[in-house]
Amino acid sequence: MNKHICTRWAFDLSTWTPTLPQLTHAVSVIQPEERTRLMKFHFIDDFLSSLIGRLLMRKFVSTCSGEPYHQVHFERDARGKPYWVQQGQGEGQKLKGTTNALSFNVSHQGSLVLLAGIRGNKDDPEFGIGTDVMKIEYNGGKSLAEFFRLMQSKFSPQEWSYIGRPQHNEGAQLKAFMRHWCLKEAYVKELGVGITVDLQKISFAVDTTHPLEEAVSPLCATTLRCNGTPMTQWHFEEHLLSHKYCAAIAFRNCLPHDNAKFEFVRFEDLIEQSKASAEQPDVVAYCKQALLKPQKRHS
Repeated sequence: MNKHICTRWAFDLSTWTPTLPQLTHAVSVIQPEERTRLMKFHFIDDFLSSLIGRLLMRKFVSTCSGEPYHQVHFERDARGKPYWVQQGQGEGQKLKGTTNALSFNVSHQGSLVLLAGIRGNKDDPEFGIGTDVMKIEYNGGKSLAEFFRLMQSKFSPQEWSYIGRPQHNEGAQLKAFMRHWCLKEAYVKELGVGITVDLQKISFAVDTTHPLEEAVSPLCATTLRCNGTPMTQWHFEEHLLSHKYCAAIAFRNCLPHDNAKFEFVRFEDLIEQSKASAEQPDVVAYCKQALLKPQKRHS
């Protein structure tokens, strides 16, 4: 299996309170149809998470391909998944996910937004990447035991045996649950089929060489079986980004050339390549409207 250059970026929204000029700059970079999508979010938290995701994608493609930042263009496939459209591509030449030997995926939850991307060679076999991030907490109205009872059908017996080990207290069980859920999400996001597959038949054996802690993250020995068959074309990383967030990356038909941690980037890093443009009154008005959106109530 060929090794590929992997990018792992994370953005912490809790470190950024956007000013109107910053937001105007960021919104002017994304495509008009994306602005329409963003404005549909009720909460400013979701609006900003999605906006940062768009900027991470643009920076990744521009950095890897050399295409000017302001010329990077995305479209969506039938499932709504963004993909990069190279200049000069015809309708029949749009290769979703691995165009020009690039594959990338974005995920966000809570205050974190992640991008995982892979760059390979044009003559590589088809490869892909999926990522997911989960906050290690439970705020549902039911008890954790009742939540687990309802969710058990989404896991294989082997997975559930690990999650519910008697030596695990509730905190350890919740962490084990989120690790497995994160892996499943990363896997199906790369498949592009969403949570429509039978998750009980997707069985992960998590890396137990070390506890999942920031100091040893990522763990890379996790394996997958589907319907009992080892999926040897897949490779996985498990990351602990803080004591509150775990993340997973699923690599299909490729291996990262290193096992690095996620790099936290700043807002300035995401717009440094963009061309500063004169303020557009419609964009300023759009951003003022966005800043009026309410924030989520965090417990």
